[in-house]
Amino acid sequence: MTNLLQEPTPRTRPGSRARGGLGTAVLAVGLLTAAFNLRIGVASVGPVLSDIQADLGLSEVVVSLLTTIPVIAFGAFAFVTPALSRRLGLHRLLGATMIALAVGIALRLQPGLTGLFAGTVVVGASIAIANVIMPAAIKGDFSGHVGLMMGLYSTALSVGAAFASGATVPLLSWVGGGGWRPTLALWAIPALIAFLILIPQLRHTSVRGTRMQEPAVAEADVRADAGEPAVAEADARADAGEPSVRALMRDPVAIAVTALMGLQSMSYYATLTWVPTLFQDAGMDAHSAGWMLSYAAFLGMAASLVTPAMARRTRPTWLPVAIAVALTGAAFAGLAAAPTSAAYVWMTMLGLGQGASLSLSLTYIVWRSPDARHTGHVSMMAQGLGYLLAGLGPIGLGALHTATGGWSIPLMTLIGLLALQLWAGVLAGRQRHVLR
Repeated sequence: MTNLLQEPTPRTRPGSRARGGLGTAVLAVGLLTAAFNLRIGVASVGPVLSDIQADLGLSEVVVSLLTTIPVIAFGAFAFVTPALSRRLGLHRLLGATMIALAVGIALRLQPGLTGLFAGTVVVGASIAIANVIMPAAIKGDFSGHVGLMMGLYSTALSVGAAFASGATVPLLSWVGGGGWRPTLALWAIPALIAFLILIPQLRHTSVRGTRMQEPAVAEADVRADAGEPAVAEADARADAGEPSVRALMRDPVAIAVTALMGLQSMSYYATLTWVPTLFQDAGMDAHSAGWMLSYAAFLGMAASLVTPAMARRTRPTWLPVAIAVALTGAAFAGLAAAPTSAAYVWMTMLGLGQGASLSLSLTYIVWRSPDARHTGHVSMMAQGLGYLLAGLGPIGLGALHTATGGWSIPLMTLIGLLALQLWAGVLAGRQRHVLR
């Protein structure tokens, strides 16, 4: 099919569309730099939350919204992504989210609550849209290296979160008397850098050339990933329609991928919020409790990087999910029984288990989709519904802690939810595509 959109012929690999080696490398750097920004706007708030509360005189309930709103927005705004993608294309929409993200972060410079909370909503919405775009862009541009790119993508998410968490307080001292507002506003700079790196894609990509409902490109000859079923030539017809949301909602593969994303995210955000408090309740000082979370994050980065490549070669396919769940469950059990006596052991297992779970949940979005069109819609469903579910994690764990006066029952509840995560992961790990 030859037209102004210059769509690839059935034997053209998506990753080679009108790009040489340098162009592909620049695109990869641009995507990973954008990914680096997708947790910064949220992770940078936690270290200065007490400063914000003291400065504005907010209650604990109100100030907690600054970390709860983005997670809910991750889910709610994911569903507008297909319509925006149809108008702009994946790369231009990704560039637009980086500008919007920078604007949202900069809004926190405004005095009063309006700019702070409006900026938080914009940050959450921008990240939500970019979350959905990234797997589809990787599927379309790097079909021959999906495992590697998804590993790098999930690692970039973790690196951005860890960097923002660790650097915000030193930046607070660096800005002097400016306080938390200019400190948070500085995090708009990485988003602007990501936009600049993506500019070549914005200039050379057709507005409708790479959108979430684009025709599938045949991968039967590519066989990009051993962990992903080959797609027949017949599946690459240019007149293939957009996948039905209703059909996806009933598809067992899509449901399993969505459940895995939601359950692992619920576990992650619950522990991100409450593990430092758990350690402090057990007698650990605040600095050490915060460090334990950072320590786990570094191990999570390593697990995120290597897990997709390992999962591609591992048989049976459910084994990586089982290992990740077992590590996370052992960590929760240890934290419930003796949190401080072997803290490094528990947090090592927690970091490895949750890092692997995140990487697998993102990678299955791509592996279980036959083409970039389906990837975008599966990503919308998995991350939209998944993050709405994840928003219940911190609230639910805190409510259980308040009701029981301890951490044993909340942690046992998380262990129980891991059984559901294992079930979802086993089903998502099977070599099948959605709507097949």
